[in-house]
Amino acid sequence: MATDTLKSTTGASAASTVRRILLDNGALSALVVLVVAMSLLSGDFLTTQNLLNVGVQAAVTAILAFGVTFVIVSAGIDLSVGSVAALSATVLAWTATSEGVPVWIAVILAVATGIACGLVNGALVSYGKLPPFIATLAMLSIGRGLSLVISQGSPIPFPESVSVLGDTLGGWLPVPVVVMVVMGLLTALVLGRTYIGRSMYAIGGNEEAARLSGLRVKRQKLVIYALSGLFAAVAGIVLASRLVSAQPQAAQGYELDAIAAVVIGGASLAGGVGKASGTLIGALILAVLRNGLNLLSVSAFWQQVVIGVVIALAVLLDTLRRRAGGGAAAPAAASGASGNGRKGAAKLGIAAVCVALVVGGVSYFNFGSSGTTTKIGMSLSTLNNPFFVQMKAGAQAQAKDAGIDLTVTDAQNDASQQANQLQNFTGEGVKSIIVNPVDSDAAGPAVRAANKAGVPVVAADRGVNKADTAALVASDNVAGGKLAAKALAEKLGGKGEIAVLQGTAGTSASRERGSGFAEGLRAYPGVKVVARQPADFDRTKGLDVMTNLLQSNPRITGVFAENDEMALGAVKALGSKAGKSVHVVGFDGTPDGLKAVGAGTLYASVAQQPRELGKIAVRNAVEAAQGKKVDSVVKVPVKVVTKKNVADFS
Repeated sequence: MATDTLKSTTGASAASTVRRILLDNGALSALVVLVVAMSLLSGDFLTTQNLLNVGVQAAVTAILAFGVTFVIVSAGIDLSVGSVAALSATVLAWTATSEGVPVWIAVILAVATGIACGLVNGALVSYGKLPPFIATLAMLSIGRGLSLVISQGSPIPFPESVSVLGDTLGGWLPVPVVVMVVMGLLTALVLGRTYIGRSMYAIGGNEEAARLSGLRVKRQKLVIYALSGLFAAVAGIVLASRLVSAQPQAAQGYELDAIAAVVIGGASLAGGVGKASGTLIGALILAVLRNGLNLLSVSAFWQQVVIGVVIALAVLLDTLRRRAGGGAAAPAAASGASGNGRKGAAKLGIAAVCVALVVGGVSYFNFGSSGTTTKIGMSLSTLNNPFFVQMKAGAQAQAKDAGIDLTVTDAQNDASQQANQLQNFTGEGVKSIIVNPVDSDAAGPAVRAANKAGVPVVAADRGVNKADTAALVASDNVAGGKLAAKALAEKLGGKGEIAVLQGTAGTSASRERGSGFAEGLRAYPGVKVVARQPADFDRTKGLDVMTNLLQSNPRITGVFAENDEMALGAVKALGSKAGKSVHVVGFDGTPDGLKAVGAGTLYASVAQQPRELGKIAVRNAVEAAQGKKVDSVVKVPVKVVTKKNVADFS
């Protein structure tokens, strides 16, 4: 009888301990819910390789978030960590390759760069009395600008001796995961065992009280922001190691992920609360969400909605837990047990609702999957551009006709995010992969991993460097640039002043179209380029940049934009001059671009037929998956479309 009672008590105690751990940590509860949900919905989720993928994909965000934890605990904010990460990696690559500095010194310089940026942030906040939001927002812009200046807008190859940080130990343990764990332990040590850590909590709890108690708050803030810069530098080095190149546009938006991870992990933006383990859990939640939704073939657009909803639910659960725990303790043990039971039941109910929402929502979004044996993954550089939207539409139409299961993801012009997507495709065992690289060099490591796993890869629109692809399906951007130069120069009668609107710095499409245009323009010495400015393939930026250029260059008679979106922005800025005194040539042949050509406001567009490109890419991917031989290069014809032939082309 005593034995039975002991066993019963022990079992109840164990169950109570597990429940208490989950209920006392809303973020951990949310992570468990997500893991269970993803495991039920995808048989590929709980594989060893996929779990390692999740760790790798969480590493950079987690390292950044550990640094941000110091700042948030002290009631500050750091919006600059993404830019500082990119700048530090760029400094390392530039000094080690272009300047011939020994690699170990280059690493020190990169880390020093991160610390210096943090010290500037701390000085602006402490001595300049700037709000942390404004000070770090300024550093966000400065850091990104300096990385572009140093790299001239192009990726810089990373030293091989440092690139091992993106590899594995023993052929299976990813080094980024090891670095993440080490930085997490260092964060826990600083917060829990050091004077500066206790100072962070004191400053965040009540800065004035901390100052009156003898803490040198200004000096402490310098150290706090310097630590954030240090962690950002480490994150930038790890990220660049994964991509085998320093990307000047890397880690854009990562500051928001880092802040989200810290808050999801239980820290308060009001300061005084936060811990390393919570931050790690927050970063893992974000990684599990993105990984799982990719495995479930959820639309790239819906992924943003689902991620936002789950983040809100995770924080809501933790907030409710804190409110429930903030009340006065019951005086009687029995009463306390009863109250705790009711609170526990309420929290479990909330967790159940979270499970139901996640499982039901994702199942709904995933409903209708073809379930065919031939599954192909397609990673596009961005879906915030009509050209790639058309490419996606053509690919989906071809996939539907062929009866195959096509999953399309959006890398949002983030080379790291695209590497994660390619990793996920390889891990879930797709038959072949189509990749439209954000950057040709950065896509290389992930494509090589697919090569190693025996998954054929087809490159679309842009090639992949230092990796094997079954085929490259693309228009000739250089040839298209030459055609654009000829069309514009002949329209201007061989003389005039023109402006060039460049695409996103560092992208191969911008480089190739720009170089082709410059080469083609050499045949017309009377045509002078008086201004070149990037507008990031964006219509709004094209409008703003063109408006500014017209102020300093009023005699412009021609404009070449490296895509139709920027060209349409330029047309808007030109107003009544467009198509009359100033002629604009775009690139891509998008529906809006062709409509403007027909209306006469856009003189011409170099059309690439993106729908056809998407269809051909899928056909080649299917044939490669079936083991058939495909052409290594498949060219989709480009053509200059003017008002004379726009009707035929449409």
